[in-house]
Amino acid sequence: MKPTIEAEVDEHGNIRPKEPFFLPPGSQLLITVLGESALPETALLSEASLAADWNRPEEDAAWVGLAPE
Repeated sequence: MKPTIEAEVDEHGNIRPKEPFFLPPGSQLLITVLGESALPETALLSEASLAADWNRPEEDAAWVGLAPE
């Protein structure tokens, strides 16, 4: 079975795999562009500030009754 390798394009246009992998010399590749990120830039920019509010012990305690067993 041929592997599928997930990757992203960095700000310089370089393809960066999400996980390390090895291909022997002479390997042939086909690259399929799936599209841009499904997340809007504003969602990515707000992630850090939301995490600061959500990742607190008080927040964990408030949701403990909803955790799957």
